[in-house]
Amino acid sequence: MEPHLDWPFFDDPHRRLWRQLEGWCRTHEAELADEPPADDPRAVDSRCRRLVAALGAADLLAAAVADGRGRLNVRALCLARERLAAASALADFAFALQGLGSLPLVLAQSPWAARLMPEVRAGRLIAAFALTEPEAGSDAAALRTTARPDPPGVRLCGEKTLISNGGLADFYVVFAREGEGVGREGIAAFLVFPDDPGFTVVERLATLAPHPLARLRFDDCRLPPDRRLAPPGQGFRLAMATLERFRPSVGAAALGLARRALEAALARARTRQLFGRRLGDLPLARALVADAATELEAARLLVYRAAWTLDCRGGDVAASSMAKLYATEAAQRVVDLAVQLWGGLGVVRGSAPERLYREIRALRIYEGASEVQRLVIGRALVRQAGDLGPDADGPPGDHGPSPASGEGSS
Repeated sequence: MEPHLDWPFFDDPHRRLWRQLEGWCRTHEAELADEPPADDPRAVDSRCRRLVAALGAADLLAAAVADGRGRLNVRALCLARERLAAASALADFAFALQGLGSLPLVLAQSPWAARLMPEVRAGRLIAAFALTEPEAGSDAAALRTTARPDPPGVRLCGEKTLISNGGLADFYVVFAREGEGVGREGIAAFLVFPDDPGFTVVERLATLAPHPLARLRFDDCRLPPDRRLAPPGQGFRLAMATLERFRPSVGAAALGLARRALEAALARARTRQLFGRRLGDLPLARALVADAATELEAARLLVYRAAWTLDCRGGDVAASSMAKLYATEAAQRVVDLAVQLWGGLGVVRGSAPERLYREIRALRIYEGASEVQRLVIGRALVRQAGDLGPDADGPPGDHGPSPASGEGSS
């Protein structure tokens, strides 16, 4: 059992979940270690569907998918993402997107939630969260996709890009501008199915690491009135409420990747001979792994403090942003260390450090780029100090491109 499970952030159900995850990862070890080609959408889609189905069959998706009242235990979500990412970044992605893409249905109290959520939790339906646009990533309030009246419903026109599960999902939560409201006040949310007329997957996007990512287009995509999840103004709040709950979990995924990287670095340090000694016997190498281990533990504390705050204190925007920012940046440094200690082998395609190097990079961008997190944290601190000026309202979106999520975006 991992030592951090003894921390006061966790209860017995969290410890049982971790043991269940450990068993599931051991059972699926061979498949988790096998990486599909990133430029083969069919192979990536097939693997994701199998992973979602397997996670659903084991009822592990319950840790990512909110219940009927919109309750989501963020500590359980983070524990699951840390453990799954340590085994496979694609498994972590498949798990997380089931929650990110479906939570808006419950938060919006949509009648569709009762119909779709059980299928999402069971792994029989795949969800997607469609917010990012070519000119609206970190500034989500600047999105240009429109929802125009088409009585009794609406018609969507516009384009989304970097959408995780694009081309794979069974339904999409889509954010669009409706009515005369400007900025965030004009944003509404809608439910779209792949067979809706006017909806097309224009392009599948290949990324550094395998990830189902796509560009979507809406050409007079007609939707009936029951597909509106949130009216103008409420759509933006719905997106932010969803992302706030999932933001610390991106840091948790980074913990899992960093843990694998540190293990790879230590394994190399124990076996590699350099100047007649083991690499791990050199003082500089020991100092580097000491720094990496310290950063990993500091990041873990920030992540689970933020998760505990969301579960038990209603949340703290700055805490969530600190967790996401520090954990992803620290994980990048730990992965880079693993590459460095492996030397030339660290950049050979298929080696553990090379794979981790490709997998970690997107986490510093999606669901709030690191630069945007710094703006959010700074604004929160200045506001707490009571000295927020009239033009210091911060970035319109308080978040970044959501992949890929999403693991690429979303």
